[in-house]
Amino acid sequence: MTKRSSGLLPQVTFSILFALSLKPRHGYELMQQIEHDSQGKIQLGPGALYGTIKQLREDNFIEEMPFESDNERRRYYRLTRKGLNRLNAELEYFENTVRLAQERRLISNTIGTLRWTS
Repeated sequence: MTKRSSGLLPQVTFSILFALSLKPRHGYELMQQIEHDSQGKIQLGPGALYGTIKQLREDNFIEEMPFESDNERRRYYRLTRKGLNRLNAELEYFENTVRLAQERRLISNTIGTLRWTS
């Protein structure tokens, strides 16, 4: 991910950062939130999730945090300031893209279905 830091984030990476913007979460909770946020379109398995978490930690976008829990194996993660800044930059890009699509009348101002114009 470090090599692509100036481009758009991969979808799984964005989804994890987006889910963590609400509150710190453990892995299974992240998978559930991402599935909910994507309306079922993204269903992460443990391999994709934990591989991406590892990379996000190495890039200092998220950090593991101490959390009292009944399950000592459960690890909780939260956004770092760097991760929040990266997420905000990504959201700014998407906001601009939606604005352009509205100006081009591809979608309505209420964000809906794409329209075909000939």
